[in-house]
Amino acid sequence: QVQLVESGGGLVQAGDSLRLSCAASGRTFSMYSMGWFRQAPGKEREVVAAINWSGSTTFYADSVKGRFTISRDNAKNLVYLQMNSLKPEDTAVYYCAAKHNGVRLGVRPEEYDYWGQGTQVTVSS
Repeated sequence: QVQLVESGGGLVQAGDSLRLSCAASGRTFSMYSMGWFRQAPGKEREVVAAINWSGSTTFYADSVKGRFTISRDNAKNLVYLQMNSLKPEDTAVYYCAAKHNGVRLGVRPEEYDYWGQGTQVTVSS
């Protein structure tokens, strides 16, 4: 079992940066692939970025490629999402998720086994 707690959300202006953090409990964090998802009001939850167990492989949604960076620190049980050049359309609740099988990345919500409660990111124009 893994418990995930996100932090770092907030209200920013377009063009600003934020770094989200996700703290994971448990001693087997390095065995999981991790993902960041987001959900805007009235929209489905969508993948933002994903990373494998070692950090050697990453995935980014086209909408954030070149602006967002996912990383992890297995020694600290942390995964990060650095978000630069934020846009109003990035406004959403951002969720951290963990997936068994740390080798393969997951891009669909149903592939993930554990979820955090989410953190709100609001980008004003």
